[in-house]
Amino acid sequence: MYTQLSKCPVCGEDLTVTRLHCRNCDTAVEGHFRQATGLFSQLSQEQQNFILAFVRCEGRFTRLEEELNLSYPTLRNRLNDVIQSLGFEPRKEETPERLSPDKRSEILDELAQGNITPAEAQRLLRGEAAA
Repeated sequence: MYTQLSKCPVCGEDLTVTRLHCRNCDTAVEGHFRQATGLFSQLSQEQQNFILAFVRCEGRFTRLEEELNLSYPTLRNRLNDVIQSLGFEPRKEETPERLSPDKRSEILDELAQGNITPAEAQRLLRGEAAA
């Protein structure tokens, strides 16, 4: 199959798509169609709408959750779907190791006794090493 031309090989003017054909079922549609160009043209309309909302919310998932009324995991899955559709591989999120209930209690007891600062307790509860 040949690459779709966008300019006339004779005069150099823009070409207009006037016929679309499905190789699977042999359906043809004729008319005047605007050519889809650019990296995002390969995304579905739903994916394009997601990207617009993502940009409008400045990439902040909390705002995106409110605007689209979707949970963080659903939004994350949609973003990963867009990333894959564009030919990239989404990075695996590094999840911190879960603290046992006993370890959490120990940290909170240390905080209550004044042995560690609130900032230090937050770091430890997130599973980060002590500073």
